[in-house]
Amino acid sequence: MIKIKKLLPVFLMSIMSAATFAADAVVDGIAYYFYDGALEAHVTSNYDNPYTGDIIIPETVDYNGKTYRVTSIGQKAFYECKGLTSVVIGNKVKVIDRWAFGHCKDLTSVTIPNSVKQIVGGSFLNCSALTSLTIPNSVTSIGVNAFLMCSGLESIIVEEGNTVYDSRENCNAIIETAENRLIKGCKNTVIPNTVATIGSHAFYVCYGLKSITIPNSVTTIEYNAFEDCSGLMSLTIGNSVTTIEYAAFSGCSGLTLVTIPNSVTVIYDNAFYDCSSLTSVISLIEEPFAFNSNVFGKSNPETDDDDFTSATLYVPVGTKEKYETTWCWDMFRNIVEGIENAVKSVETDTKETERHNVSGQRISSPQKGLNIVKMSDGTTRKVMCK
Repeated sequence: MIKIKKLLPVFLMSIMSAATFAADAVVDGIAYYFYDGALEAHVTSNYDNPYTGDIIIPETVDYNGKTYRVTSIGQKAFYECKGLTSVVIGNKVKVIDRWAFGHCKDLTSVTIPNSVKQIVGGSFLNCSALTSLTIPNSVTSIGVNAFLMCSGLESIIVEEGNTVYDSRENCNAIIETAENRLIKGCKNTVIPNTVATIGSHAFYVCYGLKSITIPNSVTTIEYNAFEDCSGLMSLTIGNSVTTIEYAAFSGCSGLTLVTIPNSVTVIYDNAFYDCSSLTSVISLIEEPFAFNSNVFGKSNPETDDDDFTSATLYVPVGTKEKYETTWCWDMFRNIVEGIENAVKSVETDTKETERHNVSGQRISSPQKGLNIVKMSDGTTRKVMCK
């Protein structure tokens, strides 16, 4: 059997080839490249003395008897700056370029001014200590995965008056207004019932997300939308969803129950792959369709195959024979007819009561490695957090 493996976003693989500007000068600890004709300055990398601590990027900088407006933060300007804790960006900056703050894992605070128009893809890649994010109303372009792997985010606000993006109903998310597409969420997101699409990587590696309800307005859950949300234990998928794309919930190792509404017409590869705690799948689909075997599978190192033995599939009355003869629903070892049987056997309101690391220390949120989780029904789960 051909395995489809998880793939990192393509742009992660091209970071090492990204170009950076050499600095013309370092002024007050910040490196710049100067454009004489426009009298503009571009913040760039300071290889000799990497940025640390609290940084304030000024609106203007004086150099060789001239005053330059600081209008952009260059590609990889602060990339992998260990110890960089906060950044205040001056009110002349218009562009935050690709990977400008990528992998600044100690960055806890960034102030984006109302002059910024463009935040390029990957700008804040893996800024995992960042807890809050405010998008000013001047921003008209946010690139693909600009805030990918910012797993510590608790608050997301788009300022009132932004014509392209919004965070309607105080939802703690970034939504593309025209398309009603949610492109970035966090552990405290509540998806409004006006959102049509959950964008790719919107909640990728959002370890702190424990519960999410996808409302009835949503029709599409894009690829990798909730991948590796290892703390996710409660999932409700609205009854208007038609498409669940590649690896949408792959690696959600805390999920024990998934319900697929009857509205779903296509499920892509790896959609629920490696949901290692999954014990029950409720399918409300009355006319089951074929899909690839790795949709609900998990890796079995002994057989190098997809393992369907641990989950029970519950199906509507009168459809069991259809499921038993439809690829790959037929791979479930235990198919039970009657959704009411699932209701009786699965405790859907079980909640986490305690969490410990492998050393036995109590922790307040998911940590990398094996987590021991105690539930309100008295059971204990082992959850691998990446």
